Amino acid sequence: MLLVGKKIGFALTGSFCTFKKTIPQISRLIEEGADVLPIMSFNSYNIDSRFGKAKDFINKIETITGKKIIHTIEEAEPIGPKKLTDIMIVAPCSRKYNGKNDKCNYRYSCTNGCKSTFKK
Repeated sequence: MLLVGKKIGFALTGSFCTFKKTIPQISRLIEEGADVLPIMSFNSYNIDSRFGKAKDFINKIETITGKKIIHTIEEAEPIGPKKLTDIMIVAPCSRKYNGKNDKCNYRYSCTNGCKSTFKK
């Protein structure tokens, strides 16, 4: 069990069509021994969609983790400074988001010495 004792922040964004495949991954992490801190964006926490009601997703996640979901900026602010997680998962995480926040910008040559080159 590689994840025993690891604190994982699991943040769901507003791509509702992925929830049925994403939420079971929270269970898998817990089965591997991780302590999962559930986080949802404003939209994913508040908006019902054709893929399901927000309250149903909330209840499922809170049941799986045994924790209340962090869903406001005020609740989320202490996560970094207080080092509440060892790992953060943002799901789904689009290529555009990931590329903007990675040390290697996916549009240009890498600038941090990893010698990767990405085409425009």
